[in-house]
Amino acid sequence: MYQSTRWKSADLELLPDNGNRYEIIDGELLVTRAPHWQHQRVITRLIQSLGMWSSQSKLGEVVTTPGIVFPDDDVIPDLVWISNDRLARSLDESGHLVAAPELVVEVLSAGSDNERRDREVKRKLYTIRGVQEYWVIDWKIQQIEVFRRDSNGLPLIATLFCQDVLNSPLLPNFEQSVAEVSS
Repeated sequence: MYQSTRWKSADLELLPDNGNRYEIIDGELLVTRAPHWQHQRVITRLIQSLGMWSSQSKLGEVVTTPGIVFPDDDVIPDLVWISNDRLARSLDESGHLVAAPELVVEVLSAGSDNERRDREVKRKLYTIRGVQEYWVIDWKIQQIEVFRRDSNGLPLIATLFCQDVLNSPLLPNFEQSVAEVSS
């Protein structure tokens, strides 16, 4: 009988520093390459608008590609927003998040495996770990899927297109044109 390897966060120390991004979800090692230029532009635009809002509201912080170290899982979302209160109790001695931020954002990378990972595998993980809202951005079709916590997990509550405005109850008075983020 074949028994597969179950990866742990400590195993990441053994992997080469070769420009790939390594994540572990449910014991499985996931490897991704450097993202597309447009992928990075979307993240940059969103970090700018969320960063400005965070500076003005003083409610929390926005960060790109933070490592989140959960027991048995180690992920690197594209962007997170975390409230000051949650941040104060969520960093370990190494400066890594060890608890879920309120908002996680993933920008889709090319390929059906990457899309499945973001839409299904990571959504399941973020549901289990307590993320309050999850945005999946598809820059190719200028679309943002918004998943928001309810008693059943993180169901899809809205699909926004370029003519729509992105907002959230987590982020009072934050508004961003989908076209400005995803174009």
